[in-house]
Amino acid sequence: MDRRTFISTVAVTLTAWPIAARAQQPERMRRIGVLMGYPENDLEGPAFFAAFRQGLDKLGWVEGRNIRFYTRWAAPENAEARQRFAKELVALQPDLILSAVTPTTAALLEHTHTIPIVFATVSDPVGSGFVASLARPGGNVTGFQAMVGSLASKWLELLKEIAPRVAKVAMLFNPAVAPYAESFLSPFRDAASSLAVEAIAAPVRDMSELESVVATQARAPNGGVIVMPDTFMDVHRAEIASLAARFSVPTIYPRRIFAEVGGLVSYGIDQLDLYRRAATYADRILNGAKPADLPVERPARFELVINLKTARALGITIPQSLLVRADAVIR
Repeated sequence: MDRRTFISTVAVTLTAWPIAARAQQPERMRRIGVLMGYPENDLEGPAFFAAFRQGLDKLGWVEGRNIRFYTRWAAPENAEARQRFAKELVALQPDLILSAVTPTTAALLEHTHTIPIVFATVSDPVGSGFVASLARPGGNVTGFQAMVGSLASKWLELLKEIAPRVAKVAMLFNPAVAPYAESFLSPFRDAASSLAVEAIAAPVRDMSELESVVATQARAPNGGVIVMPDTFMDVHRAEIASLAARFSVPTIYPRRIFAEVGGLVSYGIDQLDLYRRAATYADRILNGAKPADLPVERPARFELVINLKTARALGITIPQSLLVRADAVIR
């Protein structure tokens, strides 16, 4: 080998070596904390988390290769566990925390204003004090607005459409997990006034209180019920739908999961979609973006679901015009 060939060979080898060495180095492991506002044995919570993980996987974040999850599950009624888990996750100093709902986000912000937080389904992020504005969050938290208060008027309109004689409507919510309740109650009262309906705010903290409200509405002439979106209602969806059926009270629900377990009509967001979209924000933050610069996104898709089997059991005839607009009809 002559001198020129030797020097060229060595130069190529030295140039290629750092590239090969870098390629062989393992990827940096990023850590993501997850605080879910559901018990782990409720099917919905794990499905939401799975949607988030699948969204990250499509973006190249694979568990065990370049990300690791630290997940905590807190039932809606268990404020003590929610606070304890929030403190535990913050103490781990992860690169990012996914927060499921309003109560989990509030708990996390009591312990950190530096670790990036992405919330998946918060109803009133500005009113709850989480962000300065939807366009410019301004702090360490951003995410996705699950519902807007103006939907309350839509729910009442739907109730009047399927039960025109309804005259007294109670809106159910659990104040312990729905501190944003007034953002729904105010448009609910306004819509009730224009529709000549008596609007009733019905806070309930457990199943016995909930049964009492539904029974009262059943006894009232032309009574009806609207269920506000909160995690307590989500977790107890089957019991609520059963109560409404047992007392023959026409009821409107905020999410498809209620209609799937026997609820009459639901209109609301696709929650799984929001968790998938939360993965895109997590990806951007892990790649250097700041939550303060990522605007809170509002829901983009709403679903109208009608349970015809329940309607027949209640003796309600669903207008054809409503059936045509439905995204799904359960027969």
